[in-house]
Amino acid sequence: MTTTVALIGAAGHGAWHLRAIDALGPRVRLVATCDVQPGYDYTDHRRMLAERKPEVVVVCTPPHTHLPIALDALDAGADLLLEKPPVLSLADHRTLAEASRGRVVQVGFQALGSPTLPMLPDRVGAVTSAAVAGAWWRPDAYWTRSPWAGRRGRDGALVNAFAHALMQALAITGISPPWTVSLDRYRTRPAVEVEDTATVRLRVPDGRELFVAVTLCSGEFVPGDITVTGTAGTAEVGYTEDRLDGEVLPGRIGLLENLLDHREHDAPLLVPLERTEPFTALAEAILTAGEPALVDPARLKPREDGAEIPGAAALVRRAAAERAHFREIGAFQ
Repeated sequence: MTTTVALIGAAGHGAWHLRAIDALGPRVRLVATCDVQPGYDYTDHRRMLAERKPEVVVVCTPPHTHLPIALDALDAGADLLLEKPPVLSLADHRTLAEASRGRVVQVGFQALGSPTLPMLPDRVGAVTSAAVAGAWWRPDAYWTRSPWAGRRGRDGALVNAFAHALMQALAITGISPPWTVSLDRYRTRPAVEVEDTATVRLRVPDGRELFVAVTLCSGEFVPGDITVTGTAGTAEVGYTEDRLDGEVLPGRIGLLENLLDHREHDAPLLVPLERTEPFTALAEAILTAGEPALVDPARLKPREDGAEIPGAAALVRRAAAERAHFREIGAFQ
C-alpha cells in the first residue's frame, strides 16, 4: 500500500522530514512540497491541498501558524504529522482536537518513539520525580533566524529548543494539570524578549515532581539528561540518543512510520494530540508569564557570536540535582 504525502514547510527543518519520507521507500509517495519561500512545488498550501489531495500532510511551519494550516489540511481530508509544539494555547489545542475527530493527528515529539520509555518501569518502579539538565549554545544568529524568533508569546528555550526534553519528562512522570507551576527565567540579550536560560518546577497533588534546568548560553554541552526517580530506584535517560543508564538502545520508532502503521493496521499511535495536552498547558503558562530577567552583562563572557554564561553547565547540573531554581541558589544575584 502506498500513501500519498505532502510537506508544508519544506525549507529549514523541513529537509529532515524530506529525508524521513524518502527513507520509507515505496510505502509513501511524495506528491508536493510547499513553502512560502520559492523553490518548492507550491507557495500556497490551500492550493496544494486542493490540487494534489494528499492522504497525509506533514506540517513543519512556525508554531504560531500550526492551527490554521492544520485545520485546512484536516478539512481537506488529510491525516497529519504536526511538528512540535502542536499549538501554543489550550484553547487552540481544544479547537484542533475538535476539528480532528475522525482523522489522525500525530505530533512530532519524535523522542516519544524511544525504546527507553517502555524499559523505565523495570528500572525505577513507579515514577515519583524527574529532573532535566540541558546546556547548549545558540549564537546570535539563532535569535534572528526568522521574524518570530525570540519574540514573546512565540519562542523561547523552554517551549522550542528544549521542547522535546519537557515533553519527554512529562511523559515519563505522567504529570498533568492540575499542578503548581513555578518559573525562573532569564535572558542575556536585551533585544530578545524570551528566556534563553530557565528553571521550571511542576508539582501535582499526589507529590510527584518535575524539575527542568536549561540554558542556551553554555560553552559546555549537556544534551538534556533526565534523572528519573521511582519507588524502586533511579535511572538516567538521554532522550537525544535513546540512552538509558549509559547504554544507547536501538529501535526508535519513526513517527511517520507509526502514523502509517496506525492507518493501515490500527497500530497504537505514539503521539496522539491528546497526549501532548499537558505540554500545551505548560507552554501556555510559560508564554504568558512575565518578561524574563535580563542578566547583568558583567556576569557574561563575550564571544564573537554572542555572550556565554561562565560555568553554565555546572550551574544547570546543580540546579537539577538540588531541584532548586537559579534564584534559590543565588545564580545571578
